[in-house]
Amino acid sequence: MRAIVYEEFSVLPQLRDIESPSVPAAGVVIDVEATGVCRSDHHAWSGHDSTITLPHVPGHELVGRIASAGPKVTNFRPGQRVTVPFVCGCGRCRWCLDGNAQVCPDQTQPGFTHFGSWADQVVIHNADANLIAVPEELPASAVVGLGCRFATAFHGLRVRANLHAGETVAVFGCGGVGLSAIMIARAIGARVVAIDVSDAALDRAREHGAQHTVNASGKNPDELSVEVVSQASDQCPDGVAVSVDGVAVSVDALGREDTIAAAISSLAPLGRHVQIGLLAAPPVFDMSRVIGLELSVLGSHGMAAAAYPEMVDLVIAGKLRPQDLVTNVIGLEDAPAAMVALGANTGTGMTIIDLGR
Repeated sequence: MRAIVYEEFSVLPQLRDIESPSVPAAGVVIDVEATGVCRSDHHAWSGHDSTITLPHVPGHELVGRIASAGPKVTNFRPGQRVTVPFVCGCGRCRWCLDGNAQVCPDQTQPGFTHFGSWADQVVIHNADANLIAVPEELPASAVVGLGCRFATAFHGLRVRANLHAGETVAVFGCGGVGLSAIMIARAIGARVVAIDVSDAALDRAREHGAQHTVNASGKNPDELSVEVVSQASDQCPDGVAVSVDGVAVSVDALGREDTIAAAISSLAPLGRHVQIGLLAAPPVFDMSRVIGLELSVLGSHGMAAAAYPEMVDLVIAGKLRPQDLVTNVIGLEDAPAAMVALGANTGTGMTIIDLGR
């Protein structure tokens, strides 16, 4: 089969012919219809993920059809159209049984713990616990992002931060996951301040529902947090501008120490910070503020398959439109260049790889 392979970190991947995978007893082999180009792929390719064994095939966001199923798979069959969370649980531990497979100690992750979906086929382990059936009528562009960025943002805002209608959320970084967070926050009924250094990204944020935007160029974290809080003050209901102490929820969708510092400084007392962006090294931030204002610092590491029905139903109903984030569709041969381009941070949307191109 065709696959994108890299044998060294940060060295241009190559399109190659490699052996097709064998189906595990409790897993499936999926013919990949389309797959995403995600910043997490770039982190792994850059050597920031200790789970990677070289040579490696990236890719963890996907939609496709089951080509073969192992003898222990009972809930799915060949030919079904499916997607999968990028974190796949074992299906047996207490975390999985409680519906929290995204923190399973024995998790597998396509594109990280084993070869991923930048290929004609990909293996998914423990299929009964991890696959999600996908309606035929949904375009691939509406499904691919559900595996990682969209599910991670949904879980972070809906579950971890318990975001309510009428609250204000500040989203730092308006790439794929940041725009997903903006769309989800608006669907919940929250008000959104979007922050980025790119005017093009901020234009996209407004298109997807951000009421206010802040260009962070040239601002230190303290200056940036002041402007974010000022914008939040202008978002109060009925057009009445009143002074506020900060936003209810902040999201770092970029993964930088300075944006985390600004996000935490933007929070009101009892505010909740959701960390989605991955970092190359542990950040330093104002823990005294976290303690004094009783702030919550929350991680979001994907979402278990068991929690997908609510999100998928919103997509089917058209209340959430992940396909609107797709700005570029490429073929598999274009994927190596797309990997390198992720490091330039120039995109304002989502790129997907169409395996049929």
